[in-house]
Amino acid sequence: MTGISHPPINGYESVGRRHRVVVIGSGFGGLSAVQSLKKADVDVTLVAKTGHHLFQPLLYQVATGILSVGEIAPSTRLVLRDQKNATVTLGDVDRIDVAARKVHATAGHIEFELEYDSLIVAAGANQSYFGNDHFEYWAPGMKTIDDALELRSRILGCFEQAEVTEDEEQRRRLLTFVVVGAGPTGVEMVGQIAELAHRTLKGIYRNIDPSSARIILLDAGSAVLSPFGQSLGNAARARLEQLGVEIQLNAMVTDVNYEGIEVQDSDGTRRRIRASCKIWSAGVQASSLGKTLADQTGAELDRAGRVLVSKDLSLPNHPEIFVIGDMMNLDNLPGVSPVAIQGGKYAAKQIVHEVEKGRSPADRPPFKYFDKGSMATVSRYSAVAKIGKVELHGFIAWVLWLVVHLAFLIGFRNRVMTLLSWGMHMGDHRSHLNSTAQWVYGRQAIAEAQRRDEPAP
Repeated sequence: MTGISHPPINGYESVGRRHRVVVIGSGFGGLSAVQSLKKADVDVTLVAKTGHHLFQPLLYQVATGILSVGEIAPSTRLVLRDQKNATVTLGDVDRIDVAARKVHATAGHIEFELEYDSLIVAAGANQSYFGNDHFEYWAPGMKTIDDALELRSRILGCFEQAEVTEDEEQRRRLLTFVVVGAGPTGVEMVGQIAELAHRTLKGIYRNIDPSSARIILLDAGSAVLSPFGQSLGNAARARLEQLGVEIQLNAMVTDVNYEGIEVQDSDGTRRRIRASCKIWSAGVQASSLGKTLADQTGAELDRAGRVLVSKDLSLPNHPEIFVIGDMMNLDNLPGVSPVAIQGGKYAAKQIVHEVEKGRSPADRPPFKYFDKGSMATVSRYSAVAKIGKVELHGFIAWVLWLVVHLAFLIGFRNRVMTLLSWGMHMGDHRSHLNSTAQWVYGRQAIAEAQRRDEPAP
């Protein structure tokens, strides 16, 4: 590990300047940290590659037409407009100079740097394809608004193409949907596709029966919702099967292409599922900024690229740098929003104590996560929830899920509009079943353009 010597983070290097805090990422952790510094005697700069705060747990509802983008992704500038000590900067951070305490970023073709006294890195995670990044071309993940809009158009596009084709084999391929990954995101996504096919789209086509769609949930593991335990996992599985979802476990994906997906079962046999729409929710990989920090500080990374942080969420020998949320690994805490939120508040609190009260980083108490439980919705009126030793499933868990997610949404208007959208969904109505070809083919067009721009070997 490198032991670079720096002035204490509560020291002012130049007279007349306030302590500078740079926060990377506008997700749950980053936004929580900025808001927790609202009354602090510091200047805060939030830099993120998007201009919105994304409520990622509801992204699948954008993908399946229940919610609009605006209801789960308010403008970060609007959220923080009344926080006078906060500046919002749109930029994609590509480099952190730990020795110089500078963050380098780009906004379009414009490059810029931000100097910091304290740094909070909350850049989140991306979809992981376990070394098979070419799978993404045919099986998008669901981490961004672009992903959700693309998936919505792919799902709806399959029904539209099936309506007009006269080739029965092609129609079966178009009406086969495969979701890879039986974690919360995969379960929520496959449940909504099933409801879309069996309820919302019922009777609106003339040549096809949407309920005839084949909907498959694949996972290389042996259980559905394995972090929730066997009882809740079995409850979720039973509900999905009632909706007509095929559950295929111990099935590892070995290839994905235009025609479908290749799977290897536990006995070693391989088979192909012909499917037009493939959706990936099988794993995550931390932001590459984790490796940037590790290379300079000697910090270790786990297999998912997360930084192994100290008990105070800082890097070894660098108390001025906090790593929180999906980028950190501390006691194998899960990559969920409550961990990120509590981490952001904790980091902000330590900065305030050291800047305003002169405390030393050595006096920081260890970060303690208060587990408020986990929950996932399976379908309308059905969810699973685990709160300590208490396990709930069905309608009660679903009501609890509604309340919790409404509480976490940013802004009164978003809560009201989301509640209205959910109310219409209960009556089989979805207000956002629009799609465009640009959403469907944007990823392929960008990939093709990048290939053309690559220098010849």
